[in-house]
Amino acid sequence: MTHGAQARTGRSDAPLVERFLTDVFAGLARMPKSIPSKYLYDERGMQLYERICALEEYYPARTEAAILQDHAREISAAIGPQSHIIEYGSGNGQKTWLLLDALECPVAYVPVDVAVIPLLEASSAIARGYPSIDVHPVHADFTKPLQLPALRVRPRRKVVFFPGSTIGNCTALEAAVLLQRAANLVGKGGGMLIGIDLDKAPRMLERAYDDSAGVTRAFNLNLLERINRELGGTFRPNTFGYRARYDPTFRRIEAHLVSRVAQRVRVGARTFSFTAGEPLLTEYAHKYTIASFTELVRVAGMALCSYWTDPKRLFAVCHLVVP
Repeated sequence: MTHGAQARTGRSDAPLVERFLTDVFAGLARMPKSIPSKYLYDERGMQLYERICALEEYYPARTEAAILQDHAREISAAIGPQSHIIEYGSGNGQKTWLLLDALECPVAYVPVDVAVIPLLEASSAIARGYPSIDVHPVHADFTKPLQLPALRVRPRRKVVFFPGSTIGNCTALEAAVLLQRAANLVGKGGGMLIGIDLDKAPRMLERAYDDSAGVTRAFNLNLLERINRELGGTFRPNTFGYRARYDPTFRRIEAHLVSRVAQRVRVGARTFSFTAGEPLLTEYAHKYTIASFTELVRVAGMALCSYWTDPKRLFAVCHLVVP
């Protein structure tokens, strides 16, 4: 779609809604209750996430952008010329521009996202800004196996771009599976450019995920509002509080919505009970050391080739390769 505005799906939105319902049913039935964090990112969730990225407390977004700018030449050399960039969770595409500006003659860009409106808007803007690049948005869940669209020009190398430290939302097993699928997607000699949040003082981490303005709280409560909108839920968001705590054992932030009262909630044809004080896990945000991430990448069948950090070593952008 070099200049168009139609995402390739190969299907209607119905399977995505069915998967959402299945995952919500499963998450609310288990103990403790949890819902996958990917469902935080509908159109409204993306708007709130953009506000989070502008907050003083939320350092990851601006730090990663600065790394991409400060090390543009080295990153471009690592990826090489005439690349095919596949972006996971592309969102509004702000960091995409930083990468594409740095690269030497990229031939194709394939953003993948479940939020279709931001996907189409960002893809159309990039197609206009880079008329020589083949742009093909794919409306899909990147945590599932993907089929890439056909390209006009054969690239020298495929590289997955996965910014935003989103890998941290996955458990170790989920992260390894995601990395393995990315390796299969790009093939031998292909690569991945991925952002990871480095482990640091718990106070700084907790402030980043529970800001003083309450934007992160609204972002998480939007999950309940989304269930109401899309799945016929009866959640009352004002009966839930929000908390984000760092667990040093697992090196991760754990974000929960907490029921303030004993209550029953209907979703579709099913009803679920909450006790007063019962948490609903909405997000893990794992933090890494370079050593721990290197081991995760190795288990997934890839290799950490190089990485770049900010001066304070808050964040890292890593270049992975498929041997």
